[in-house]
Amino acid sequence: MDSRSRAPSLPAMAADQRAPAFPAAGCCLLPKTSSVSLTESVTAAHDFRVTSYSLLDGMGVGRYVSSSVFTVGGRDWTVRFYPDGATADCLGNASAFLYYCGREVGVRACFTLTLLERDEKMSSATSSVMKHTFSPPPASDNWGFIKFVEKSKLLASPCLQNDCLTIRCVLTVMKKSRTFDADTNSVLVPPSNLHKDFREMLNDGEGADVSFNVDGQLFHAHRCVLAYRSPVFRAELFGPMRENAAKCIMIDDMEPAIFEALLHFIYTDRLPDSCDDGKNAAMQHLLVAADRYGVERLRLMCESKLSEAIDVETVATTLVLAEQHNCSQLRRACIGFMASPNMLGPVMGTDGFKHLVASCPLVMKEILDKVSSIWSDQSL
Repeated sequence: MDSRSRAPSLPAMAADQRAPAFPAAGCCLLPKTSSVSLTESVTAAHDFRVTSYSLLDGMGVGRYVSSSVFTVGGRDWTVRFYPDGATADCLGNASAFLYYCGREVGVRACFTLTLLERDEKMSSATSSVMKHTFSPPPASDNWGFIKFVEKSKLLASPCLQNDCLTIRCVLTVMKKSRTFDADTNSVLVPPSNLHKDFREMLNDGEGADVSFNVDGQLFHAHRCVLAYRSPVFRAELFGPMRENAAKCIMIDDMEPAIFEALLHFIYTDRLPDSCDDGKNAAMQHLLVAADRYGVERLRLMCESKLSEAIDVETVATTLVLAEQHNCSQLRRACIGFMASPNMLGPVMGTDGFKHLVASCPLVMKEILDKVSSIWSDQSL
């Protein structure tokens, strides 16, 4: 006898008692509703520059240096670098971790931590993408690479330049998913394109009411835009002499490409691609232009870019620039770089250092005091 049980048989339905037949799924006569789940994310990069690596080597397992706090997706993060490894299990390796500094529970993110070579080229040993859900301590507030790089390989790699290394963190933070009724809430608001509209207004020149002659090249612009973005332009275009102001204004001591970049930022609040690298001379000239016309946000952006790109060849001339234009953060970064162990000698051999001594002799005392302070701390 078959021991398996079966459902009891039901009596056959009469024809008029049978369940109604459903129309095919694709039938357009059915009433329907629909919904949409939307998940958005924010991605940004942070470069953590670690100087004086030779002094950090040997600081001990579990000890680290940390980046400043940076914000991505409305949450705060830091990168920690462990020169001798985070635990005893990673002997001979350095570790690197991403730390979450917020209070919200369950923040999903994916990220990479990568060493940069010269000219910000990604190392061939690029780390794989990590995915993790972060929560504040004592839960999971960090995630990363216990064996980030072998110390012996790091010493001979192009990632270690002038006793410095840079770790780039590319971080994507997922926002909470939200679901809405597509029939009643189907309007998706696109991101702002105001900067694109203003860029087109500048490029098209429609409605322009003032021109600038920069070394023979003409630029057309709008007085109101310039005046509300620059106090210098406001005084020049709407000050006491505004009625006598020429419709074509001569700009001296500036290259056309730099003035064009200045206008681009005034209209879009963004750096042009040609000036988005602190290692080119255009960034220094753009800082001078920003200071000249009182565009403070642009001046600070240039200052930040130049601070990130300091090297032996450029630090002295960059310090002269910082002195001349009262760039306190850039000045501090330059002096700190020059006072780093084994740095002052190579810097003194550059032509820029001779210019620094001739232009800003008083700053030399501050540099030497900084060097003496560092050596005193090391001898304790």
